[in-house]
Amino acid sequence: MNNIKIAFTGPESSGKTTMAKCMSDHFSCQMISEYARDFLSNNQEYGMEDLNTIAREQFKRNNTSDRLVVDTEMLVMKIWCDEKYDQCSKEIIDLLHNQQMDHYFLCFPDIPWEEDPLRENPNDRNRLFTLYEKHLIHLGWSYTVLRGSIEERKKEVIKSLRGQTNL
Repeated sequence: MNNIKIAFTGPESSGKTTMAKCMSDHFSCQMISEYARDFLSNNQEYGMEDLNTIAREQFKRNNTSDRLVVDTEMLVMKIWCDEKYDQCSKEIIDLLHNQQMDHYFLCFPDIPWEEDPLRENPNDRNRLFTLYEKHLIHLGWSYTVLRGSIEERKKEVIKSLRGQTNL
């Protein structure tokens, strides 16, 4: 994988982290983890300004190299902010529009929900998936939907990237 940044996006507990780790290992490149997990593990109570802080740090980390696998990105931050506060800050929207990824992988929530104290939406993952897809289409970003087992998803990622890289 030569100088390509890919991001995994989608609703909670849809396989983003699992796939990011798997593909980071497969392509032997750096994975940028979800900063919100670090931030919220020390402070589970948060407000909109905290989401701006999380987004700024995630954006910074996501731009450390031209060859990355990204576990989360600004579309996650926008939808999270919209869902939690019925609005999104201008700062997160600006970061979203300045984000540059080569390809997005939208994880479908066809895997079992895994309980986690930091997760908030166990019952409407399909609605959220549709929201993510509508945003990706509206933004005109290149994306592939990932469904099925880890192996099926891994094959789809490799197939999708074959035309964009020197695999």
